[in-house]
Amino acid sequence: MSRVKRGVTSHAKHKKVFKAAKGFYGRRKNTIRTAKAAVDRAMQYATEHRRLKKRTFRALWIQRINAAVREFGLTYSRFIDGLSRAKIEIDRKVLSDLAIREPEAFKAIVEQAKAALPAAA
Repeated sequence: MSRVKRGVTSHAKHKKVFKAAKGFYGRRKNTIRTAKAAVDRAMQYATEHRRLKKRTFRALWIQRINAAVREFGLTYSRFIDGLSRAKIEIDRKVLSDLAIREPEAFKAIVEQAKAALPAAA
């Protein structure tokens, strides 16, 4: 049986790891053992943060909506309650964008939500 040299496959695997470790600091970018560990850890963080990003952005949109709605004498929770009572289904991302880019349209939505709320007892 003929002898098989495995340098080609090893080199290809290492090349893939080094490409992923590009930009890392110190040995983490050019020593296979540390680069592999660093890339594995980076991939774990990337997976976790893809999910965290969704939460972070939702929190940001809520903060923006809350700030914009307070100019009209409402709180965020009262505004959302008014939207649901008025049967207006707009997600928070779009509401946040409207509050920043289209203040007149946002004002109209706030007025509708306000009208749908019951009078304060």
